[in-house]
Amino acid sequence: MKEFARKQRDENRIVGLVPTMGALHQGHLSLIKQARLQCSSVVASIFVNPTQFSPSEDFAKYPRNLPADTQKLENAGVQCSFLPEAQEIYPQNYSTYVNVVGLSERLEGRIRPGHFRGVSTVVMKLLQIVQPQFAYFGRKDAQQATIISRMAKDLNLDGEIVVCPIEREADGLALSSRNVYLQGIDRQSATVLHRALQAARLLLLHGTPDALSLQTAMHRVLSEESRAKIDYAEIVDAQTFEPLTHINRKAYVLVAAKFGETRLLDNMLVDFKDNGEMTTEL
Repeated sequence: MKEFARKQRDENRIVGLVPTMGALHQGHLSLIKQARLQCSSVVASIFVNPTQFSPSEDFAKYPRNLPADTQKLENAGVQCSFLPEAQEIYPQNYSTYVNVVGLSERLEGRIRPGHFRGVSTVVMKLLQIVQPQFAYFGRKDAQQATIISRMAKDLNLDGEIVVCPIEREADGLALSSRNVYLQGIDRQSATVLHRALQAARLLLLHGTPDALSLQTAMHRVLSEESRAKIDYAEIVDAQTFEPLTHINRKAYVLVAAKFGETRLLDNMLVDFKDNGEMTTEL
């Protein structure tokens, strides 16, 4: 992989990296589409990273379909599929990890201790192996994307981290590899995450930037769905992920809940133009 990437750079090609854990869906393919617009050589990795799963999580049953995934990558126009084995990424006696302090302990990090240390470490390794000019991540995992951006900035990495919009099903459900776990009524129930964000968005557009009001509206919608086990509905600063009481700067509206055995995340980005006009992006 390193030799291939080095040759691409020697030939003055712009290299883009799309890191994935496989079980590819349209969200992944949208990242590849964006990479192809900006880059002349696109690398996509498939690696189910063991260090970001706790012993009680779904590493062993995480959806894997390598033949189908590699075919999708080929059809999408990827120049190189990088498919390392765990022992290549984490050889015997491996002992070096990357941790973005503070950001990694909030929200998802509090619920899944050590998760972001595993994410940061494997992404750092992939960036070092490929050394792309651009690396692409989806905004659905907003905290993850923010942590990776912070890591790249703090460690003076050369490549640019590109965060791309959420891809959704027609009914609003954010695309996720874990959606394949949803059975029967849980699939329909999961759309409540999008409906909760829509309720917050409606309040914002009608001039209510108070975080407590938005959270109350989201909880009201979520509580109407009996199969949703709510983890959180939070409004946070988009850079620090500290809670906000009032949305007056770039922020994320975040929701997380479990449906049966499947835990899903979703979010809305709230930003402000130079003239102060507020924008929302689901």
